[in-house]
Amino acid sequence: MTIEIDQNSGFCFGVVYAIEMAEDHLREAGQLYCLGDIVHNNKEVERLEALGLEIINHDDLQNLKDATVLIRAHGEPPSTYRLAMENNLTLIDASCPVVLKLQNRVRHAFDQDRQIVILGKKGHAEVNGLVGQTHQEAIVISSVEEAQALEIAGPVSLYSQTTKATKLLYEVKGVMEEKFEDFKFNDTVCRQVSNREPQLQKFADKHDVIVFVSGKKSSNGKALHGTCQRVNPESYFVSDTDEIDLSWFEGKNSVGICGATSTPMWLMEDVAKYIDEQTNRVPA
Repeated sequence: MTIEIDQNSGFCFGVVYAIEMAEDHLREAGQLYCLGDIVHNNKEVERLEALGLEIINHDDLQNLKDATVLIRAHGEPPSTYRLAMENNLTLIDASCPVVLKLQNRVRHAFDQDRQIVILGKKGHAEVNGLVGQTHQEAIVISSVEEAQALEIAGPVSLYSQTTKATKLLYEVKGVMEEKFEDFKFNDTVCRQVSNREPQLQKFADKHDVIVFVSGKKSSNGKALHGTCQRVNPESYFVSDTDEIDLSWFEGKNSVGICGATSTPMWLMEDVAKYIDEQTNRVPA
């Protein structure tokens, strides 16, 4: 049985940028606060916590003063920056450039009195940052059914969380452009994310079994695992080696290991090594 790791999987550039900024500061200072999980992968968070990273939430931020805080790639609403100034906080802003551009587009459309609709996961950090550009007036939907149920009188602009599935976005677009007379569509799915869909389809199709490695909090992970499953029903979602069932590999000739934009390569390598050791076979 051969084992192949998808070399196109792993951190996107926004996550790489945030982690490098955190590591640079930790090497110098040995301690750093991060507002929310720096990446939606618990194993990578644990690795950085061992270096001195401390994850805090927005309630913690209210009481934090005279400290240094990392803004992760997901971005933050304007209220976070105002609070940082009030509390004399030094911000290391690792917001992804793609997310920052999306925030600016949403704010500009809102300033033109358009109703903003965001396809995304309610409560997700990136979505919270987008809604914050509209004084909390944006409508967040997550399905075609929710798009069909919308009742809006004025002009409407549709945006998407950068890590949503392209297929779902265009299904929602189809519903909304028929429903609303003054409708503007914005394809704001990150191309580094969307380009992984066709790559993963090919990867999943050439292996008997797919082991998809991702944190359970990752929206991108859920979307890309779904991409694998549509091509190869024997695609299994795991967060770590202890979730692997060795019966998946019985009678199989090849295993493909891949992951989300929030999955570190070292974790996929650990999964490959574990499967190899447990099945006593040599990886490709």
